[in-house]
Amino acid sequence: MSEARTEFSVVGKRIPKLDAAQKAMGRAEYIQDKKIPGMLYGRILYSKYANANIIKIDTSKAKALPGVHAVLTGEDVPPKMKMGFIKDNPPIKKDRVSSFRDEVAAVAAISPEIAGAALSLIEIEYEQLPGVFDPEKAMEKESPLVHQHLKSNVLKMPWDIHYGDVEKAEKESAFVVEDRFTTTWVTHCCLGTSGAIALFDAANNLTIYSNTQIPSLAQKDFLEALKSMGIENKRVRVIKPIIGGGFGSKLDTYAYEHIAILLAHKCGKPVKITFDRVEEFKATSTRQPTVIYIKQGCDKNGKLTFRDMRMVLDNGAHTSWGATTPSVMLMPISSLYRVENVKYVAKCVYTNNTYSQAMRGYGNPQATFAIESSIDMLAEKAGIDRIEFRRINKNQSGDETPQGLKITSCGLSECIDAVEKEMNFVDKKEKGVGTGIASLIHVGGGARIYGSDGCGAILKMDDYGKVDIFTGGTDMGQGLDNITAQIVAEELGLGAEDINVVHSDTDICPWDVGAHASRSTFVAGNAALGAAKEVKKKLQKFASKILDAPADEIEFKDKLVFVPGDPEKSMPIGKLLRKAHFSPNGTMFMADYFYDPDNQNMGNKLKGNMSMTYSFGAHGAKVRVDEETGKVEVLEYVAAHDVGKAINPLLLEGQVYGGVIMGLGYALTEEVILKEGENMNANFRDYKLFTAKDAVKIKAPVIETDDEDGPFGAKGIGEPGCVPTAPAIANAIYDAVGVRIKNLPITPEKVLAALQEKKKRPAN
Repeated sequence: MSEARTEFSVVGKRIPKLDAAQKAMGRAEYIQDKKIPGMLYGRILYSKYANANIIKIDTSKAKALPGVHAVLTGEDVPPKMKMGFIKDNPPIKKDRVSSFRDEVAAVAAISPEIAGAALSLIEIEYEQLPGVFDPEKAMEKESPLVHQHLKSNVLKMPWDIHYGDVEKAEKESAFVVEDRFTTTWVTHCCLGTSGAIALFDAANNLTIYSNTQIPSLAQKDFLEALKSMGIENKRVRVIKPIIGGGFGSKLDTYAYEHIAILLAHKCGKPVKITFDRVEEFKATSTRQPTVIYIKQGCDKNGKLTFRDMRMVLDNGAHTSWGATTPSVMLMPISSLYRVENVKYVAKCVYTNNTYSQAMRGYGNPQATFAIESSIDMLAEKAGIDRIEFRRINKNQSGDETPQGLKITSCGLSECIDAVEKEMNFVDKKEKGVGTGIASLIHVGGGARIYGSDGCGAILKMDDYGKVDIFTGGTDMGQGLDNITAQIVAEELGLGAEDINVVHSDTDICPWDVGAHASRSTFVAGNAALGAAKEVKKKLQKFASKILDAPADEIEFKDKLVFVPGDPEKSMPIGKLLRKAHFSPNGTMFMADYFYDPDNQNMGNKLKGNMSMTYSFGAHGAKVRVDEETGKVEVLEYVAAHDVGKAINPLLLEGQVYGGVIMGLGYALTEEVILKEGENMNANFRDYKLFTAKDAVKIKAPVIETDDEDGPFGAKGIGEPGCVPTAPAIANAIYDAVGVRIKNLPITPEKVLAALQEKKKRPAN
């Protein structure tokens, strides 16, 4: 659906976020701000142990506390009410707990304080059991089972993939490297904490306010929840307040939402549950930790011959979307650079840790950390410059990868060039200063993981040239409102300020599969563009009668409808609309459009073209390593991305800056510290998040390849900014001081220990 035009009026302009003033003035309404008459407040009690049997629960004192309206335990949860990817997680646990975040009771009261006091009055007798917290140990036969009804802690998933002949390619390789890498728990740190409000009307129809990334899919989950409660053939309305950040954390439905529904139904009143910061850390999901074994080889000229990766992933105690990250990891494993022979085996393993969820990059940062660190090691062993090595193996337009990904537009070569130019890799080396580079591939044109990858849009125009566009797409701070408005405004010759984007309510917005996989600009953008095109056709047809000109000669620009070259045949678009509404046999200008990209669901074989197009990028880092302390200082950072077409360069830069800062935290400082499953740093003081004070100098070259299927040529760019950051930093540290850190985060302690170990080794 790309347009061949090169001159744009609105697309490509640096238009500030349309909701910026509202947020800056404190007028944005988040879930924490929402109040409903008669509302009660819910609180959740969590397990005291990582693994235990629940012997007895006494709620009598909590129920007797004045102001308490309801107390729930696992006995009050319908047996079929389960959450998660494989429905293995009841919202309140009944007989056994498997992690510290397992919910064991819930309360609704007239104030948060009374609800909290009621929780403290609930008495629970446990039988503590041995737990397992290391996924590799959890795979051993003698390890305790996290779930007694299962025969193993290993999930049954189809991650045993072979393309080509890896064994033969390894034997024929001139150079081979092999190593082990690990990544740890990190969490999303959304400034807006989680929350929901549930209420039933007199007919038992449910309305739920939730800061979800998946309103249409959440609606389905909540309908299933009602069905488990014996409530069928009712409506569920999901209303999405302004979201204070998502990053994948709101890609599933959670216990607090189901508990709010159960409490609201029992009390006959609205019930609100919101998390404080400690609860946000302890009771929401993390990026999935990994243990990665990687082996790669090349011929004497540096051409990659094979890639062999084995991975063990910590699933935690229950299964959410973290269990599907190995499927996404296959994308960079099979398709980052040209490599014909690929082997990939992955196992997701139950432990008594917190369970994992989707997080920005969805497995790609973990896999790319190992791949790009190993690429540098292989280039060094082959005696080939690391940048030249990447050029030798770069992806190119027209490629089809072993996984079946079809590379259409591809700016990887230009991204590498941009990083090399901006980074000045050839500068004279200072002591303790080094540079590193890493590349990325990511989906940029949807990602079909469901039967549909589609998004709907409904567009209507009023008498004055103003547009309401109702989209299934979700804005969670990333700027989809702007992108949608600019796409529609460009097509209809209006300004972005003329477009009102509505995405907050399943009762009035069309269906969409959710904000994930960097798909919104491409998929929701194409849906909005399709609706705008339909309305434009209607406008042209009507205007042809008014302006006495063929419909296909009529154009729209600067809020005017006109025939080029004929100044007499022109009028404001609002005037045309009023003529339509007030003329005999008047008409309205409305249209709907559903865009479902022509990509493939890979199924159990995990092979096929999962996205219409792919985004590429290269990052470069310059660091200084203090050899006395091991501290790493990032001096300079370059993040070049192939974006297809920059719909809004201002927001694009913001996405890249934010992604890089998130990636730097992943690389250097962030770690959820779990001690036998218990979160020990559930606050912003002890969880070392990169802040504005830690921001570094970032350059963000934009590479435009004008993808033929993207709206005005655009690709998705939401996630890629954080994907190659960790290996770029790790490679720079190695260049600076000759030690390779293979375990994230790269803390001063790890660097110093590696430097001390290096000093002990005999010189070559």
